[in-house]
Amino acid sequence: MARFAWEGVNRNGETRRGTMEAGDSDEVAGRLRDQDIQPRKIRRATREFNFQLTTGISKRDILIFTRQLATMIDAGLPLVQCLEILATQTENKSFAKVLHNVKGSVEAGSTFSDALKKHPRVFDDLFVNLIAAGEVGGILDTILNRLAAYIEKSEKLKRQVRSAMVYPISILFVAIGVVVVMLTKVIPVFENMYKEFKGAKLPAPTKAVIDMSHGFIDNWYLFAAGGIGIAVLLVLGRRTDRGREVFDRVILRVPVVGGVLRKIIIARFTRTLGTLLASGVPILDSLHICAKTSGNKVVYNGIMFARERISEGKDMAGPLGETRVFPPMVVQMIGVGEQTGAMDQMLQKIADFYEDEVDVAVTAMTALMEPAMMVILGGVIGGLIVAMYLPVFELAGNINAGK
Repeated sequence: MARFAWEGVNRNGETRRGTMEAGDSDEVAGRLRDQDIQPRKIRRATREFNFQLTTGISKRDILIFTRQLATMIDAGLPLVQCLEILATQTENKSFAKVLHNVKGSVEAGSTFSDALKKHPRVFDDLFVNLIAAGEVGGILDTILNRLAAYIEKSEKLKRQVRSAMVYPISILFVAIGVVVVMLTKVIPVFENMYKEFKGAKLPAPTKAVIDMSHGFIDNWYLFAAGGIGIAVLLVLGRRTDRGREVFDRVILRVPVVGGVLRKIIIARFTRTLGTLLASGVPILDSLHICAKTSGNKVVYNGIMFARERISEGKDMAGPLGETRVFPPMVVQMIGVGEQTGAMDQMLQKIADFYEDEVDVAVTAMTALMEPAMMVILGGVIGGLIVAMYLPVFELAGNINAGK
């Protein structure tokens, strides 16, 4: 998400200006048109430096708040009293301050959803829209319970991805560290030892490893600068719409990992959309929220394409199938849900299925990566060691041949 400054003209021809948090400029333009404002200029706003990089409020804090608020609302306590109690008892001072501000806005006459909307870094669009639907329908406690269930399942998916990636990333860093130590510390010791064997001819693999060691020691700063440069290019590239789309498209095609990520995206999309539709949020608003929470630019474009076609009067299954982002089974089940009028229930079933698939896929990926990383690590380090011991083996062979 980024902040964009915009300028546009409303129905009355009046010029309007403002800023907006959005994924890209196209999203800003679409939201302005929804507000009957014709955009003229949209640019990325310059950011003021802020020492506070995060809100200090975790998803667990929000989950506990949501669960407790649902219980209190169901018990018949007034909303303002509930917010006062929860703000007082929370151990997170930052969250307590937010809740006090929300309580003050509600007391001043704002709706609960409008009060939450003033804190977008804490309560996202999905949370705010569901609360708004609960207020309109008079089922706020039910909506809060749905929200809590959604947050729990969403966090479970994140934990699965995190746990699956920790091991291979750790092994990769260990391998890099070991190779650097061998190139800078171990191989020079062998080289000095072999220099004492005057007239001895070193095998080609040993020479190659020694040359590699010299190249790294003499030009280590080039390797460091290259690594930093690649990292900076990746970060800057992902900040552009085109760069992020290319990166997200590539990562979805990576063997094993791409398949798991696709299943996670499908599970998140169907769970989010099902929750929103079951709570009474309009389909176009629901798809817009799903696109923003997808976490992948390719999927975002696909959902927004489907949203545009639906706004023109098309069904949902057809445009989703055209994007080729979602598997045929998902598209067909959504089509059945549209025909039977049970879209929200069908989406929840799809989400349950793919969450189970993610469990199996993450376990299989972890089981596959562990031996693969060990083989790679052992092959690299073992290859370096064997290359350095080849002269010793040849010398021992010559000694035995001379006896």
